[in-house]
Amino acid sequence: MKTITIQLDSRKYDIRIGSALLAGIGLACKEAGLAGQAAVVTNPTVAPLYAGAVTTSLAAAGFPPVTIEIPDGEEYKTGATLEMVYDRLLEAGLDRRSFIVALGGGVVGDLAGFAAATFLRGIPFVQVPTTLLAQVDSSVGGKTGIDHPRGKNLIGAFYQPQLVLADLDTLRTLTERHYRAGLAEVVKYGVVLDAALFELLESNVERLLSRDPDLLVEVVACCCRIKAFVVEQDEREAGLRAVLNYGHTLGHAFETLGGYRDLVHGEAVAMGMACAADISLRLSFCTKEERDRIVALLQRLGLPVDPPDADPALLAAALISDKKNRSGTLSYICNRGIGGYLVHMITPVELAAACNAGR
Repeated sequence: MKTITIQLDSRKYDIRIGSALLAGIGLACKEAGLAGQAAVVTNPTVAPLYAGAVTTSLAAAGFPPVTIEIPDGEEYKTGATLEMVYDRLLEAGLDRRSFIVALGGGVVGDLAGFAAATFLRGIPFVQVPTTLLAQVDSSVGGKTGIDHPRGKNLIGAFYQPQLVLADLDTLRTLTERHYRAGLAEVVKYGVVLDAALFELLESNVERLLSRDPDLLVEVVACCCRIKAFVVEQDEREAGLRAVLNYGHTLGHAFETLGGYRDLVHGEAVAMGMACAADISLRLSFCTKEERDRIVALLQRLGLPVDPPDADPALLAAALISDKKNRSGTLSYICNRGIGGYLVHMITPVELAAACNAGR
């Protein structure tokens, strides 16, 4: 097991990465100082596979568990689903000494984390990510929230977990589509923050696609170290943390236009990164060779790179609702070569036009 510690101004918490971790979650929660009842928020896909091991371990450690299932899919990351979770928490009698365990991918983690942030004005929670995307990105750093019809993650809070437990064994049951989607977030770290990681990915595509366990430990730990460093410097995205939005500004807009049903998050991010690489090339922030390497790696990993057909006006409207919109201008992350980044100020209309110009 690898342990990475995030040290914030107010407190710190561990990210534990390894195999066979679910059976020890009860003891891990006790070591993290948790108490009371535990509510395991999960979905119908994950629950039959892993909820039993988690609830058994929690019960053995003295945390009476209740399981709350939410529907599976980004389209259910809504206020209505959140209300259902509140109802179940109240029915189960959770109090301020209780805690929530988010067992699932990014949707479960985001929604359960926001429920924890707001229930009784805040109770502790633990992230147990079961997808690659959640293990390398969404479970780390304290971003929680739900979507709105006008934009992704427009309602939420920064609320840090007490512990992140990333059991790599759960990746064995991940569908091919969702596994590849998680690789998009891995590529993101390499493109804008770690050229050595990007080269490692380029040299090991087949091992990545075969889910080689030794390589996955190395890759997941590397991504978590990068994310931990960024979050420690900028917990609430006032500066540096914005770099992690590479590929996400357009990616979120693509998800919004598809009603959160057409694309899974990593696919939309891959398209957004390909567009960002094109725009970076046109602005002379990277060379054609570097742009081509980025697009080629995404394609080799089986990820889509061509943006969906979208009316420029509708795309611009989706971008206007982006959380990073400040007085009509977006702070858009471009790649500086491979391994670096810079912020380019652009309006939603200009960005929509630049995206369509790359078709």
